[in-house]
Amino acid sequence: MGLIFDELRKDGIDPEPAFRRAIRRCGNFHGKGFKEACGGSNDGKKFAGVFLGELGQKTFEMDVHEVTDSEVPVDFHYCALLNAWKKQGFDDETCALLCDIAMDGDRGIAEEMGLTLDLTDTIAKGCATCKLCFHK
Repeated sequence: MGLIFDELRKDGIDPEPAFRRAIRRCGNFHGKGFKEACGGSNDGKKFAGVFLGELGQKTFEMDVHEVTDSEVPVDFHYCALLNAWKKQGFDDETCALLCDIAMDGDRGIAEEMGLTLDLTDTIAKGCATCKLCFHK
């Protein structure tokens, strides 16, 4: 993602709008699958059961807080995407932008689930964790 973004910028193209649309569509696609797996419900507990798989929790070093029928709060202590962008030499500002663009996928998932996503802290902006809360 970061390298394609960078190459388009070098060619004088603003890649942000197209990246946001495409990543949101990807989130919408996955969100539809999650909604189907939840039997059409936007119940937080059902959503957490399909969205927060064991592999994802380990990969992103997630702390899942008290999940209710209306709220799924999660802290991410690690982001593989951010780590890759830093290794590729992207500056902090670009990493924060790429992070926000990537979160459009999660926003698309929330949208399809009939939920709202609050993203208060991000590792890319210097916070200790990314704090996400999907809620009704």
